[in-house]
Amino acid sequence: MEILPQFLLRLAFGLAVGMAITSPRKVSSGFFRNHLYVTLGLTTLAALVLSQVGGISAGLATVAAVLSFLGAAAWLYECQGMGRALIVAIAGFSLAAGWAATSPDLFHAVAFVTSGLVLGGVFTCMLLGHWYLNAPGMELAPLRRLIVMAAIAVALQMLVAGSGLGLEASHRTSVGIDWLLFIALRWLFGLFGVLGLLWMAWQTLKIPNTQSATGILYVAVIGVFIGELTGLLLSAESAFPL
Repeated sequence: MEILPQFLLRLAFGLAVGMAITSPRKVSSGFFRNHLYVTLGLTTLAALVLSQVGGISAGLATVAAVLSFLGAAAWLYECQGMGRALIVAIAGFSLAAGWAATSPDLFHAVAFVTSGLVLGGVFTCMLLGHWYLNAPGMELAPLRRLIVMAAIAVALQMLVAGSGLGLEASHRTSVGIDWLLFIALRWLFGLFGVLGLLWMAWQTLKIPNTQSATGILYVAVIGVFIGELTGLLLSAESAFPL
């Protein structure tokens, strides 16, 4: 049960960060409004799951859900300043809820942030790429910026997960083939594969062809979802984040 709310809150945190760094001067308000409904769904489900185990984390997730609704309303009425402030608050409360749910040490706390940035960064890239299909006249700069942010997040996650993997391997007396297969899936598809797909999307935007780039980003989302879920499953049975 712990894995589901962690995944949901990491995704909500990263999506909020992705929207926070996207310029409302270059992207229409509908993008922010529509995808705050996504954070509303993510944080609401996380709050429902966490409410079964009690603790402050469910309350923090509920606050994030309420802020998501208020943020969507703010963008509906073109209140950009309030809307951006609420997006930042959603990121903060999602992060706080995720930390409170596990009471992590510093290593796991950092892993939550990097994992959330990977999930949310790639997911926001795909959502914005899809938005270009509705508004093809928008500048490509916001999408390029998000792709760079997502690539940096993947690189940071490689550093964190690689450090955890090295420490975990040094503490294990034996390693099973199933563990190695999950590690391979996590790294080859969930990290290196996603980084390669982001590079392909970046190159495709040079044509420019946002439709093809968005298709590539859809595959990247599948990769990052599988990779981060695999990392959560591995970390649940390990002393270090993988």
